[in-house]
Amino acid sequence: MELNPSQLQKLLAACIPAMLPVLVTGAPGIGKSDIVARAASDAGSDLLISHPVVEDPTDSKGLPFPSADGAHARFLPFGDLERALSARRPLVWFIDDLGQTTPAVQAAKMQLLLARKIGEHVLPPHVTFVAATNRRIDNAGVSNILDPLKSRFATIVELTTSIEDWTRWAVATGQPPELIAFLRFRPDLLLSANRTREIENVPSPRSWGMVGKLSQVVPAELEHVAFAGAVGQGAATEFVAFKRLFRQMPSSDGVLAAPSTAPIPTDVAVQYGIVTALARLANANNFDRVMVYANRLHEAGLGEFAVLLVRDAVERDASIASTPAFIVAQGGPIGAHIRGQ
Repeated sequence: MELNPSQLQKLLAACIPAMLPVLVTGAPGIGKSDIVARAASDAGSDLLISHPVVEDPTDSKGLPFPSADGAHARFLPFGDLERALSARRPLVWFIDDLGQTTPAVQAAKMQLLLARKIGEHVLPPHVTFVAATNRRIDNAGVSNILDPLKSRFATIVELTTSIEDWTRWAVATGQPPELIAFLRFRPDLLLSANRTREIENVPSPRSWGMVGKLSQVVPAELEHVAFAGAVGQGAATEFVAFKRLFRQMPSSDGVLAAPSTAPIPTDVAVQYGIVTALARLANANNFDRVMVYANRLHEAGLGEFAVLLVRDAVERDASIASTPAFIVAQGGPIGAHIRGQ
C-alpha cells in the first residue's frame, strides 16, 4: 500500500496513540526517518531510535548476570532496551533499517513487538513501535524480513515521494528559493528510479536537501562539481543552468516596490522562480503588495502560479493568514482556486 508523506503522517498520528506498530518501507532518502520523528513529536512522545544493523541478539534480551549464589542468572537490560523499560513518558521506539539486520537479530525483536515483553522484562504500556526499511530493489543491503516479524506489525506501508510535500518541507526549513523553484519546474528529478553499484549519488529528497546546504557554502565555480556529487551529473547540470536563469529574473524586491507595474515573466522556469522568491519575502506587512502581483498573475492566465505564491507565503509565515489582504483574497478567484472550486 503506497502513501505519500502527508498520508503517512496522518496514519502515524492515528497508530502511535493506539499503540499499533507500523512498518514503513521505501527508497533511500525519501524522508522516512524525518516523518517518524515529526509524528512522535506531534504525538507528544519521546523518540528512541535503534539501529539493529549494529546489534547482537543479546541486545534485545539483555546480558546474563549470575545471582550471588551462582544458582541462577537474570538478564540485565542495557542500552535501548533499558531506556524503553524505564520510560516514564510516552515513547516511540523507532527501529530503523530493519531489513538490513541479520535473521537472528530480527527474531529477537518478535517477542518485543507482539507480546511487548522479553523474558521477564515487560514494556510500559506507553511505549509503541515504528520501524522502517528500504526495499530489496534499492541496492541498500536489504535481504529479507522474516515473515513472523512482518506479521507482528499492524500494517506495512510504502512511502512514495510527493513534490507538494517536499516543497512544503523546503519552504518551512528555508531551502534556497532557486532549488524549490527548480524542482517544481522539474518534479520528475525529485527521486530517481535508477540504481547504481558505483560510488555515486542519484537524486532523492535527501540528496536535494544536501544540494540546498551546499548552495550556501560552495563557491560558484565549484557548484557543478559539488552538486553532481550530491545528485548526479545530469540533474546537477540542469540545476546549475536553472540557477543562471534564476539570477536573471526580475528582482523580487523590485516587484514588491512596484507590484502593479512589475513585469510578468513569460518563461515558465522564471515564473516558478519569481513566485518562489516572492513567497520567501512575504510577511504580514507587505502581503497587500504581494497580492497585487498575485492578482495580476491570475489575470494573465497564470492562476496556478498565483496560488503557489499565496500558499508558500502562508506556509512560511502563518500570520499572513490574518491579514486583510489574505482574507479578501479568499472571497476572490485565487481563494476559489485554493479551495479547488
